[in-house]
Amino acid sequence: MLRPAEEPHLFIRLYLDEDVFKDAARALRLRGFDAVSVHELNRQGLSDAEHLDYAASEGRTLFTFNLLDYLNLHIEYQASGKSHAGVIVSRQMPLGEVTRRLLRLLNTVTADEMRNQLWWLGS
Repeated sequence: MLRPAEEPHLFIRLYLDEDVFKDAARALRLRGFDAVSVHELNRQGLSDAEHLDYAASEGRTLFTFNLLDYLNLHIEYQASGKSHAGVIVSRQMPLGEVTRRLLRLLNTVTADEMRNQLWWLGS
């Protein structure tokens, strides 16, 4: 399902971290979601802080399998009063399962609800 451009505050735009499957962004785009990967943007090798700063500057929610580092960065953002578009963390799992869980989340949570939040991509 394609998302209407007139309500960008409602729909989560994703930035997939370096440790997430290269094909995950493509799989989400095929289903009508705005998703880009570190790999597609040639942003590999940056620090986690640089990735979160970039995602925040682009208004994109960051998705990662790297819970501990991004939990700490999320806490640092809160303590310093900085804002981000959200962080979704998950344990590593197969591409199909990641896609299924992300689609369920993207269809139930708005960008406004995701803002400055850390979400666990559960079952």
